[in-house]
Amino acid sequence: MERAKNAKLFDFMDERDNLIREVTDRVVERMRRQANLSEDKALEYVLNEAAYLEMRRLMSGSSKMDTRPYSYWHQLARRVGKATQAEKTQVLRELVGEYTEDVAGKFTPQVFWFATRVLPVGLSALFNAQSVDSLFRNFRQLGERIVIEGALDRVRSLSVRGTLIVVPTHSSNLDSILVGWALEESRLPPVTYGAGKNLFTNKLLSFFMHNLGAYKVDRRITHGIYKEVLKAYSQVLLERGYHQLFFPGGTRCRSNVVEHHLKLGLLGTALTAYTQNVINKRPHPKIFIVPLTINNQLVLEGETLISEHLRIDGGARYIIEDDEFSDLSKIALFTMNTMNLESTPHLRFGDPLDPFGNLVNAEGESLDPRGRVIDIERYLWVDGEPRPDPARDAEYTRQCGDAVVKAFRQHTVILSTAFLSFVLFRYLQGLYPDLDLYRLLRVSKGELIPFEVLYHRAEQLRAILTKLVEQNKVHLAPEVAEAPIPELVERGARVLGAYHTVKVVELRTNGIEIGNPNLVFFYANRLAGYGIEAMAEVEAQRLDVEAQHLEVEAQGIDAPEQP
Repeated sequence: MERAKNAKLFDFMDERDNLIREVTDRVVERMRRQANLSEDKALEYVLNEAAYLEMRRLMSGSSKMDTRPYSYWHQLARRVGKATQAEKTQVLRELVGEYTEDVAGKFTPQVFWFATRVLPVGLSALFNAQSVDSLFRNFRQLGERIVIEGALDRVRSLSVRGTLIVVPTHSSNLDSILVGWALEESRLPPVTYGAGKNLFTNKLLSFFMHNLGAYKVDRRITHGIYKEVLKAYSQVLLERGYHQLFFPGGTRCRSNVVEHHLKLGLLGTALTAYTQNVINKRPHPKIFIVPLTINNQLVLEGETLISEHLRIDGGARYIIEDDEFSDLSKIALFTMNTMNLESTPHLRFGDPLDPFGNLVNAEGESLDPRGRVIDIERYLWVDGEPRPDPARDAEYTRQCGDAVVKAFRQHTVILSTAFLSFVLFRYLQGLYPDLDLYRLLRVSKGELIPFEVLYHRAEQLRAILTKLVEQNKVHLAPEVAEAPIPELVERGARVLGAYHTVKVVELRTNGIEIGNPNLVFFYANRLAGYGIEAMAEVEAQRLDVEAQHLEVEAQGIDAPEQP
């Protein structure tokens, strides 16, 4: 408890007004300076871009989240060309101040203490495989249902030597709540984090998020002024020592593939904040980036996410035949099955990084690829002193993003649902080799895969994954690494069939029947990008050569050479 009370976030409300003023001043000054250096950045163009993009967005409809109507932006577009420089600056300041006030979160210690006591009950209900009656008769601790592992000791050490940025993978709106609980459970300080503004429309969720350090990010707004506000807000928080969390993928991953294309804007604020800390000689100037993988057996919004992914990726080739919320009986089934969910999420902290992508030890020292301590302040030097350099810093941020992507893959934990789904989907691809993905998903519902085929392919997949583990490229949950294959297959099928409105798979007496091919594809995607298919082909060729070798040996002739 004392640890949390001493966390920087508990000072937030005392600094909030000053923080908003600093962000506003920085953004206005930065944009005025850019306007003087480049005609393309002139305030007239900046304001016109904002007006044009907001009018185009509002033409498709406004919502309660919008603070300025279409008419405001229309009038701004008409008058900005005739406005004086002082008038343009005043409009810019008003917009930046309004956006910053809207973005800035709140933090109420009393709500924090209440949430840390109530949240485990709610999460236990979600992740506990019990009926409602047995949940209250035999309450199981949340810590027994969620695995938290990885470089925890190192992250704890770094949390008092500098400022943390926790960067998780992202597949569900539950993720920020889950990570918040995991940080508290792991004796790490609370963080401030960006959350989609749409989430604040739910009154209950809004109450907690407003008072637990969340700040609002309106992803509908795409113009440069708003983006500058978000970056400046993140940077000022970091400079002042507020630990942060943000999802570098930008939004929930629709395909369930481990993120490999990151939004580098917010990630870049780590380097700009560190640079300013060094220039201003702040105490504890270092900023540490902590990759975190969130590995769920099932994803709450899986059906909607994969449908959206296929619609966007496939265009007209993808046909949406139904919607999971179009049938009241499906909604009732979904709700009931939630309470019976058998699921053990794994949260794994990766090795901390500095803003340049170098690994960091427990003392906060950056290491080169050989493990030698390096002085990262020298990275910032221009003519013998630390200075920002946009082109240089963009390259450093790209390198850091690459290091985060590598950590995401390396610290992904393969669970039984992803394991089984990959086996099933690979079988379907072999069954229909001439069909593209969208036709395959339409025709494969109802296919039955015999157990003997599943067991054989599961053995092959586990052998390949074990090699990847030995190469430190991925991690396996204990049941995937150790359980007998029939038990592993049954467990994966049982969990896959226990949650979604349309069962992903169903156990039959002689095999597993495909119920929802889209979700089989969705969960199988967690293993995409590891080169498993190529490794399987090499292994198959090796086995073929060995079989030929044995055959010719039995015939008493020379064996062919192995590749």
